[in-house]
Amino acid sequence: MPAHIIRFADLRPEKWRNGGGTTVEIASGPERTPASEEDWGWRLSIADVERAGDFSAFEGMERVLTVVEGELLVLTVDGREHGLERFRPFRFDGGAPASAVLPTGSIRNLNLITRRGAFTGYVTILELSKKRSLPLSAGQLGVLLQGDAAASGAGPADDGGTPLGRYDTVVAGAAEEGELPVEVSGRGFFAVVSLEADSPADSPEAD
Repeated sequence: MPAHIIRFADLRPEKWRNGGGTTVEIASGPERTPASEEDWGWRLSIADVERAGDFSAFEGMERVLTVVEGELLVLTVDGREHGLERFRPFRFDGGAPASAVLPTGSIRNLNLITRRGAFTGYVTILELSKKRSLPLSAGQLGVLLQGDAAASGAGPADDGGTPLGRYDTVVAGAAEEGELPVEVSGRGFFAVVSLEADSPADSPEAD
């Protein structure tokens, strides 16, 4: 898949069944995984949490949650309480009982969910600089969380790159010979999402 940009404004939010918030799916894949017949092995989304309550369980999954708007989310996972501040990714078992409290009001989260035995996911929050561009490796995704930035090598643009809006996602596709690398420059905060395919030896079924 060639490098491209996913515009957040073009995506449609879906309401939660319990009415506590909404989720916008940014990207997911692949359609089938070696470890499962489910529809996806990983999913990246943004969720607006509007009131306290229980999180949906994702059995066999691992989650990395990052608060990107709002000040604090208090998340209780399997009976243990965690205070999650903005731009600090938190990894936890998607199948464990989890509930949220919003001591400072509603928040927005960046969520990466991966299926165990198929993928392992990582989220890193970086501060952009106009002096040095940030390269994205093939297969990585980058989400502009705050500020002004532009991406080069991800679509038609002038010498300054393609401008990004807040929560737009840059997808660095598989590198092709002669293509320019995907790079992001500007000011603000940027989430780099990396996905690694697990080997069969990493799968729980292999033990």
